[in-house]
Amino acid sequence: MIIRLARLTDIESLIKMRFDFTIEYNPRLQITEDMYEEYYQEIRDFLVGAIDSKQWYIWVAEDAGEIVSHIFLELINKVPRPGKKTNPFVYMTNVYTLIEYRGKGIGSHILQMIKDWSMANNYEFIIVWPSDNGIDFYKRNNYIHCSEPMELMLE
Repeated sequence: MIIRLARLTDIESLIKMRFDFTIEYNPRLQITEDMYEEYYQEIRDFLVGAIDSKQWYIWVAEDAGEIVSHIFLELINKVPRPGKKTNPFVYMTNVYTLIEYRGKGIGSHILQMIKDWSMANNYEFIIVWPSDNGIDFYKRNNYIHCSEPMELMLE
């Protein structure tokens, strides 16, 4: 198992995994061919930009040349404050492992590498909004379930 940052050659696998992730958690969702084409172009453009950016870091687990797990990280810059060095924090999202690879410690291994990488880069903290199914996974990996943020829905 190889844990590494995503490359442009991983885009097709990442597109398929994001689609599968969406369908797995929304099985009643009906995707038309037109909807898929629109999604495909949007996610492809996003991934090309993200992989080449210094804002997004996509970690993948590769087994025998196949991407089997991924975690997307976005660096969020904070407004500087006098008397304190301002470092970005890490927003973690789109955490997904193929069904047949779950329960084998792959996700936990990626989380540990992300923690080490984040500490080495002096990022302030890592934040994730887990699904109900993910809470125990994060707790097993020393994440603390904090109170919910406030939000204003704009739609």
